[in-house]
Amino acid sequence: MGDKIKIRVTIANRVYPLNISSQNEEEGMRKAANKINDLVKRFEQDYAVSDKQDVLAMCALQFASTLEINELNTDDAVVNATNKLEDLHQLLVEKLD
Repeated sequence: MGDKIKIRVTIANRVYPLNISSQNEEEGMRKAANKINDLVKRFEQDYAVSDKQDVLAMCALQFASTLEINELNTDDAVVNATNKLEDLHQLLVEKLD
């Protein structure tokens, strides 16, 4: 790998130094930090939560649950597609015999 790039991102008014490998990784880190900060603001406004630890825990839960739900939905989509392909394969076998 190449040289590491040093960046700083701010999350919930705290600055975190990071070492990254590429410009793409930098862009991804900055976008992720912005999404976290937006969610922090939303939770603080909507739920009157002022403890940063609680807000950050809620953010972590939100992002983790989104990943899990997307994985479950993807699994279901793969199963459905596989079933349809098997049905199509069976139809082709019947027609070709």
